[in-house]
Parts: sequence; structure tokens; C-alpha cells
Amino acid sequence: MRLPYVLTAALLIAGCASAQPDFGSEITVPAELGSIQQAVDAAREGATILVAPGVYEESVRVKTRGLTIRGTRRGSVIIDGRTERANGIVVAAPEVSVQNLTVRNHTSNGVLISAQRDFRVSYVTASNNAVFGIHAFDSQRGVIEQSYASGSATAGIYVGHCRPCEIVVRGNVAERNAVGYEGANASGEMFVLGNRFSGNRVGLVSNAERQDYVTVAGNLVSDNDEELAPARPDGGFGVGMSITSSPRNVVFRNLVVGNPRGDVVFGMPTRKSRTPRGIPFTQVAAPPVQPEMPNGPLPGRTPDAERYALPDEDLFDDRAAVRS
Repeated sequence: MRLPYVLTAALLIAGCASAQPDFGSEITVPAELGSIQQAVDAAREGATILVAPGVYEESVRVKTRGLTIRGTRRGSVIIDGRTERANGIVVAAPEVSVQNLTVRNHTSNGVLISAQRDFRVSYVTASNNAVFGIHAFDSQRGVIEQSYASGSATAGIYVGHCRPCEIVVRGNVAERNAVGYEGANASGEMFVLGNRFSGNRVGLVSNAERQDYVTVAGNLVSDNDEELAPARPDGGFGVGMSITSSPRNVVFRNLVVGNPRGDVVFGMPTRKSRTPRGIPFTQVAAPPVQPEMPNGPLPGRTPDAERYALPDEDLFDDRAAVRS
């Protein structure tokens, strides 16, 4: 006698499940869903999540392939860790793009790409994140471009543990970090092109036990003796470029000037010397206004190192707070 009631309940449950909305290829936050994480969880493969201006106090983890997270205004779409959350955005799926937004005040990373391929980080401002601003770890075939990083106690932009990397780091500004850019155990089609690494404690580090097939071209690496930046435990200070000497690395047309303890050194200096103490990452000055991502498609991933000329000392002056 109870069977009809059981069947009715089952039908009601099935009807509720099928009524979940399909947001299609684009989801707007907070108009359609109130948080970025809710939108990421609801999105289907290949969707774009458009985020309106606001301060989003959350940590976003992306596990769906091919998503794009794009802020509508770079300086006003803010993922704020409030020094309580470890990461702003963790990319844990392939073919993910993070674009035109700000990540700040996290206790580890602003953006972390973890063991993924075909990633893209474009026009992102990563400020006052304790360890790394933008961190690509064990990842391949990616682009980090037109972004800004400051206030990181390890490195503003970091690429590590990939071989072959097939990664391009281009057109970025990193200042007021312990290190502007660091590549560690990052070999094989690794390109660092046309960036400004000025006003850090150390400008650029490309060191490892074995690190080759790295191309460093067209970068400005200047005046890396900034006291108002976080300090690293190794005490590095005043160095422009610290690179691994390898016949398979190519370094050309970089302007490396004004670094008081060495413009170019092979391996990080081991001599201990007194260095300024540095300041907590939370006290690093806020970043200047950064350019918005333009409409239309972004340039392809394939690098063309030969087109990068020797830069002037005013490279990306309009994006930088620390002047050469």
C-alpha cells in the first residue's frame, strides 16, 4: 500500500535535480551567483566567469578545465585574503586563464598554478601576498604577462620545477619584493622577456643545480636595493641578476644598472653582509594604478625573443612606483 508514495517521492527528487540552472558559456558575479567560487563550481568546461567590481573575501579553487576568470575592472575586482587565507586563486585544472583583477593580502600566494598545463595569467595585480605574488609550480605551456607584483617575501613572480617548461614571462612589472622574478629548476623553453624588475631587494634569480635552455632578453633590472620590501632568509640584497652559468642559456639585450652589490652575478653571493631588515609584507605600499586588459584577443603564446630590443630605464615607468 505504501509503494505509490515511495514512487512519488523519487519523482519529486529527480525533478529537483533536473531543474538546476544551466548558466551557459558565461556567468556573471555577483549578478547571477554571489561569489566567484560559486560561479567556478557551477561553470561547465570552457566557460567565462565575469566578475564585477567588489571586494571578494574568499579563496577560489578552479577544478574545471578551460575556465576563464575575468574581472571587469582590474583595480576594483579584488580577491582579498585579509591575511587569513593562504591563496587567492588556485588553478588545479588545465587550460585556465586568470585575467584583469587584483589578488592581495594572502598568507602564501596571490595566484598559484599547481601542476597544470596551458595556463594564462594576464593583467593581474598581485600585491601584499606573503610568499609569492604569481606562482607557477610544476606546470607547463603557460604565459604570465602584463601583470604587476609587489610585497612578496620570496618572489613577486616565480616559476619552478618544470622541464620542459615552455613558459613565457613577458611584459610584467615586479617591485618591492624580496626578489622580482625567480626561476628555480625551470628549464627547457623558459623565456623571460621584456619585463621590469626594478626596486626589489634582488631583481632576477635564475638558479638551480641544473637549469638550462632559459632565455632572458629585453628586461630592465635596475636599482634593486629597496629597503621598504620584505626580506628573504638568505639575506639577498642589492643584486640585479643572479643566474646559473650554462652554455645552453641565452641572456642578451638586458639593461642591468644601479644594483650596488652586483649587476650580474653567477650564483647567489655567499658572502654574508649586513643588509637592511626589510618590512612585513602587510606594510608594503599599495600598488599604483595598472592598465586594464584591452578588448580583443591576447597575443599568442609563442615567444619571439629576437624582437626584444635593449630597454630604456623608463620601461613601464607609468606602471611603477619605484623609479630607476
